[in-house]
Amino acid sequence: MSLLSDLINLDLSDTTQKIIAEYIWIGGSGMDLRSKARTLPGPVTDPAKLPKWNYDGSSTGQAPGKDSEVILYPQAIFKDPFRRGNNILVMCDAYTPAGEPIPTNKRCPAAKIFNHPEVVAEVPWYGLEQEYTLLQKDVNWPLGWPIGGFPGPQGPYYCAAGADKAFGRDIVDSHYKACLYAGINISGINGEVMPGQWEFQVGPSVGISSGDELWVARYILERITEIAGVVLSFDPKPIPGDWNGAGAHTNYSTKSMRHEGGYEIIKKAIEKLGQRHKEHIAAYGEGNERRLTGKHETANIETFKWTVVPPSALVVTQRKKARAILRTGGLLRTWIHTW
Repeated sequence: MSLLSDLINLDLSDTTQKIIAEYIWIGGSGMDLRSKARTLPGPVTDPAKLPKWNYDGSSTGQAPGKDSEVILYPQAIFKDPFRRGNNILVMCDAYTPAGEPIPTNKRCPAAKIFNHPEVVAEVPWYGLEQEYTLLQKDVNWPLGWPIGGFPGPQGPYYCAAGADKAFGRDIVDSHYKACLYAGINISGINGEVMPGQWEFQVGPSVGISSGDELWVARYILERITEIAGVVLSFDPKPIPGDWNGAGAHTNYSTKSMRHEGGYEIIKKAIEKLGQRHKEHIAAYGEGNERRLTGKHETANIETFKWTVVPPSALVVTQRKKARAILRTGGLLRTWIHTW
């Protein structure tokens, strides 16, 4: 094993200028992450200078078997915390050979919105709070829980320390440092209400970069849990009953919201959200009806409401930062959360 570890940690810069680029993309479910690696002749820092690549979309649920080629367009580069050196992680989106975005490519239409001059002028900030659950491999039961049984009730686990309250901190801290190394604007981590559940925060990030950073942070976490032999779950309600679920709260503001009079602009934005509540909920991913029950710090999925406090409202404006931020709660998957 020591030889294997030595080989994994080889410093390629001693013998070659070539680098390894890990191309990452989102699979057919909209949540699964795929990747593959290629050798490049030297260091690259501009995604526009990276070659496009392809993959078999019929194996990811993104193309039919008779016409399965899908093309990867590099969009963002991050340092590779696993191979280190000049090696890179490359966030990509996916297109047909004719250059059309495939149906699961939500980044392309999002980029058009974020690149609009009026949107650029508003400098949209995103702060993303990604909750997740660590599961014991083979049994799919939360880390630290007795197999086939339950820990003590919720209460002592949130932001806690101790072997009987915090399960998986080595994974969490490894992820934190790996994201900082990669160049992701990760701003913090904490233990969550349900034991075995954690959260990391990305941002504030501007525009579409927030989605690129969040997806690569998720990818890095998948890789770290793979190494640790632990299963990563973003399921909105992994354990039924009197246990908190997992979401991805989005903190959002525009330049106008951050300036004098911004509170009124925030209220107008909230009113617009309320008018399309069901459409938004439908786009946020499967399983949220199990989490958004009105209990466990959530709003009911059928009801749109907002307030200055508390966090159980579906949309919250923080009292001390009412001109600065709009927070949407209880959402697992929306393009706000991904790009």
